[in-house]
Amino acid sequence: MNLHQFRFVQEAARRNLNLTETAKALYTSQPGVSKAILELEEELGVDIFSRHGKRLRSITEPGQQVLKSIEIIMREVGNLKRIGEEYSKQDAGTLSIATTHTQARYVLPGPVTQLRKQFPQVNIGLHQGSPDQVARMLIDETADVGLATESLSQFEELVTLPAYEWQHMLVMRAEHPLAQVERINLEQIAAEPLVSYHPSFTGRTRIDRAFAQRQLTPNIVLEAIDSDVIKTYVRLGLGIGIVAEMAVREDPVGGELVSRPLGHLLGQNIARIAFKRGAYLRNYVYSFAELLSDRLNRSLLQRAMSGDATDYGL
Repeated sequence: MNLHQFRFVQEAARRNLNLTETAKALYTSQPGVSKAILELEEELGVDIFSRHGKRLRSITEPGQQVLKSIEIIMREVGNLKRIGEEYSKQDAGTLSIATTHTQARYVLPGPVTQLRKQFPQVNIGLHQGSPDQVARMLIDETADVGLATESLSQFEELVTLPAYEWQHMLVMRAEHPLAQVERINLEQIAAEPLVSYHPSFTGRTRIDRAFAQRQLTPNIVLEAIDSDVIKTYVRLGLGIGIVAEMAVREDPVGGELVSRPLGHLLGQNIARIAFKRGAYLRNYVYSFAELLSDRLNRSLLQRAMSGDATDYGL
C-alpha cells in the first residue's frame, strides 16, 4: 500500500464517490484511480466501497474505519511536510485564516498587520464565510486557523479556545426617539422595525433567545451577514439595527448613527479561535494567536492541541 492509494480513497469519499471528479481533482485518469483502490482493497482483504458495476455506490462499514485511519495518516503526512518546511524556512510560508465578515473587517486588521511586520515573508489568505463554513474549511484543511463566535466548539474535529468577549450594540439614526434613551429594554426594541444578522451569524441565536425568554417577537424587516450592510440600511431609515460592538468602535461621536450597549439584555458573546485537531502549528500561527488575544499564548495552545488542557474558560 502507498500514499497514492490513500489519496485516491480519501478524495473519492470527498467527491461523493464520483471517480471522474476524483480523477480530475488529482490530475490522473479514472482507470488509474479505480485500479489503485481495487489494489488497496485486495491488500487489506476488505471492500472499502460497495459497487454497482464499475460505479462506487457507498462506503462499507469496514471502509468507514479504513477512511478514519487514512485521514489520520494523511494528516500526519501533512504535519511532517509542515515540520520540514518550518525548519527549512522558519519565518516564511502561508497563513490561511477562515473567519466571518465581522471578524475580518473589524478584528483582524490589527493582528494581521502586526504579524506581517514580525514575519514579512509570511503571506496571509483570508477566507470569509459563515461559522459552519469556517469550521468546514478547517476540517478540509483549506485554512490553518479559524475565528468565529458560533458553531466552532460543536465540531469534534476541532480544538477551540475562547479568544475574547463582546456584546451586541443597538444602532439607530441620531434623530430616532430611542437615541435619547440611555438604557433600552427589549420591549422598546420589539416595537420597532429591526435590521439584524442572518440566523447563522454573529450571535443571532443569542438575540432570538433573549426575545423568546420575554415572550416577545422582534419585527425583523431585513437580515444580513454584514455589519456594514445593517448600518447602511439603518442610515436609510429602514429601522433600528443590532450589530457587534466591533462594528461601531470606529463610528465618529456625533455622527449619523447612535449606538447603545445591549449586553445587559442579550448577554456576552465569546469569539473562539479554532484549529483542526492534530494539526501541526507553525511558529507564526502561535504568534498570530498571541496578537489576536492576550488570553492566548504558545503554552496554552500546545496543551490544548495535545489534549492535556480541558478548561479554557475566559
